[in-house]
This record gives sequence, structure tokens and C-alpha cells, in this order.
Amino acid sequence: MIFHHLFTMGIPVAEKILRTVAVYGGMALLLRVFGKRELAQLNSFDLVVMLLLSNVLQNAVIGSDNSLVGGLLGAFVLIALNTAVVRLVGRNAASIAVFEGRPTALIRAGRVDERALRRLGLRRPDLEEALHRQGADALDQVADATMEPGGTIVVRQNDEDKGATKGDLAALETRLLAAVRAQQPG
Repeated sequence: MIFHHLFTMGIPVAEKILRTVAVYGGMALLLRVFGKRELAQLNSFDLVVMLLLSNVLQNAVIGSDNSLVGGLLGAFVLIALNTAVVRLVGRNAASIAVFEGRPTALIRAGRVDERALRRLGLRRPDLEEALHRQGADALDQVADATMEPGGTIVVRQNDEDKGATKGDLAALETRLLAAVRAQQPG
């Protein structure tokens, strides 16, 4: 009797697939509407929302079906659908812009766009932390910064404020050694 409940679905396969596709589409639309910040970082409030969303959406996906087969079918449909969408969307720039959005400028010519921060729900300390993680010690070192559709903040520093890399130092050392050798007699 126990195996019967594990392998017998409580709803038709077509309904299971339709429910899963509808929930996926709805969540993709909600993430697109509510923005990039939701993907950029999870604070404690965002974590609570994500946990509650998973519980709410579980019921929408599985319906009255608690079978093992139904759960695996829902998981399979989610993964297959996501794989197909990612591959289709990634094929041209127009579909990427529609489904994922466009980058949002946060800093232009060294000036913070406060309206963009408010629209994305970012706090200035969040932006400053992202700048520090990418090597900028102060706002005046940043030429521009954008938030990508996936939530990543990309920083481009002013050329004069960029730090030297190990490769830069190795190249300088090589040139200095060559100059010293060239000046030595014989």
C-alpha cells in the first residue's frame, strides 16, 4: 500500500506540467517586474520572502499531489523549462533585453544616480560596499558603475586610480632589469 502512494500521482500529468510551467512563467515575470536588486543580494528579509515563496509556490505546482513521481515530474519540468528558456533567450540580444532587462547605470562620470538607487531599492552603503569589493576605495575613483540584469554591480575605475596587478609589476621588473643590463659594460 505504501508504494501505491509513492508512485500514483494525485493529478493528471498534463495538469502537473501546466501548473509547473504557469508557476515558472509567473515567477519569471515577477522577478522581471520587481527588479534586479532581488537577485543581487539577499538580506534577512529577502531570505524570509524566498522561503515563504517556495512554500506558497509548492502548493501551486503540486496541487493535491504528494506522490514521489509527481514531485520528480515537477522538478524535471522546472529544470527542462529553465534550460530551454535560458538557451532560447541567450541566442539574441533583443530577447535578452526583454526577458532579463538592461544594465542600469548607478554611477556616471563619478556621480551617483540617486534616482536609480531608489528605483532598484539599493542603499548607498550597499553600493559603496560593492565598490570596495571591486577595488575602489572612494567614489571619486569610479568612472562608472552599472547593475547588470542578473544583479551584479560592475565597476569601472578611473584609469589613474586603478591598482597595479602582479602582471603589471612583473612587466615593470622585466623592463627595469633589461634597462640595467643594457647600461652595464660589456
